[in-house]
Amino acid sequence: MNTTSATDTGGTASTTAVDTVIIGAGQAGLALGYYLTRQHRNFVILDGGTRVGDAWRTRWDSLRLFTPAKYNGLPGLPFPGDPLAFPTKDEQADYLEDYAARFHLPVRPNTAVTRVSHDGQRFHVAAGARRWTAANVVLATGACHLPRIPGFAADLPSDVVQLHSSAYKNPAQLRPGPVLVVGLGNSGAEIALETSRSHETWLAGTARGAVPFRHGRTAARFFIPAVRFAGLHVLNRNTPVGRKVLPKLAAMGRPLIRTKVPDLIAAGVQLVPRVSGVRDGEIVLDDGRRLSAANVIWCTGFREDYSWLDLPALPADWRAQQHRGIVDALPGLYLLGNDLLFAAASETLPGVCRDAGYLAKHLATAREPRKDAAVRAGLAA
Repeated sequence: MNTTSATDTGGTASTTAVDTVIIGAGQAGLALGYYLTRQHRNFVILDGGTRVGDAWRTRWDSLRLFTPAKYNGLPGLPFPGDPLAFPTKDEQADYLEDYAARFHLPVRPNTAVTRVSHDGQRFHVAAGARRWTAANVVLATGACHLPRIPGFAADLPSDVVQLHSSAYKNPAQLRPGPVLVVGLGNSGAEIALETSRSHETWLAGTARGAVPFRHGRTAARFFIPAVRFAGLHVLNRNTPVGRKVLPKLAAMGRPLIRTKVPDLIAAGVQLVPRVSGVRDGEIVLDDGRRLSAANVIWCTGFREDYSWLDLPALPADWRAQQHRGIVDALPGLYLLGNDLLFAAASETLPGVCRDAGYLAKHLATAREPRKDAAVRAGLAA
């Protein structure tokens, strides 16, 4: 890496020149880092977390992955242990940390990117006082990190415990009294099932369907491989059926996978309509009913935040213009690890690995134009 001195409004700062900056040290950034290491590329992986794997480590205590261990490894290192087991979030986090160390990936933790700009030739990446300049920038952050909580949540009484799913760890955080979980997706279903063991629990929302099999070891052996194949090779943007179905998947949301409506009812969870607001300190439902909850857990998802991209040349729909992570509107800018990026499984670990391999081959063609024909022949793999 080449380091020079650069002056900006904050004074003199050190600027490091690299070929590629990867923003995000989750599974997407690490998988791409593995491939770039094998290409002997000059790159760096920047991440705001304290440790590699913190995006998993900081989620609720009982979380387990939906995919079995045999599909949770990254290139060059299978996930250890029982291949049909479903790892805990801490096991996945520790695997990612070990992966980064084993392959000596240049991860810079505690480095939250605050600005990415472009001068017409190269990108400039800032993280506090630290600076990098690069020919390529890969956005492997997943984008959706800001909790989405409705504005009327502020109208609830101050003694109501309110947690977004990103802050929920376990029922010990809750006060005595009923719990309202808002959002009937996978997070909402699993958290409601857990809180129902110690609290009266309501779950507000509408289920978007469910996978047609019981999740577990049998599914890991027989059904999940078929779902994985379809999510990678059938439902992608290169197939007619994929181009037809993927927009519908984006609008529908994900089906329930492990915890389904009958499981919730059997556990005593009370299913109620969507939440429409707050009145006189009580939650108001779409059907006009009111609930007095001691605790509210907002499983209402996240919203995108690319506010740190200072790239005026990018059109508003730049994400829709990408293909397999290659952003057409600004050469050298790439996406990786996003939901439905190329296939239905693009956000899963198997999908991330395939997308990372494709992107690494593309970057190799950009670096070595004389090998374009040979490399492009392998891109279809």
